[in-house]
Amino acid sequence: MSNIIDTAVNNGSFKTLVAAIEAAGLVDTLKGPGPFTVFAPTDAAFDKLPAGTVDALLKDIPKLKKILTYHVVSGKVLAADVAKLKTAKTVEGSDVKIDASNGVKINDAKVATADVAADNGVIHVIDTVLIPA
Repeated sequence: MSNIIDTAVNNGSFKTLVAAIEAAGLVDTLKGPGPFTVFAPTDAAFDKLPAGTVDALLKDIPKLKKILTYHVVSGKVLAADVAKLKTAKTVEGSDVKIDASNGVKINDAKVATADVAADNGVIHVIDTVLIPA
């Protein structure tokens, strides 16, 4: 197995996420021991943002870091555990809302693929970028 970053790179549908993590200087953190739970938006999720949003974020590193760390929860939280929660505290500091009544949603993002294993945690693939309030 490999760490969260290598797992995302090898998957191939997280090019924008990986580029954003690199720009924000979070690669070493997410290659670290963790464990981490990452709600990982696909490239298609980033494509749903208004035009120019990604480019603007890549130039605003503090805001980019805030958004990226809003996708990370400390610890390895598998789908079976996520489904039992109503909220989860993110590394960014605020909570994401969890709704498991019809599939699993994190705020307004649907979990498309759960429990993608990595050496230092787990990735849950989501279809929408999470934006902290």
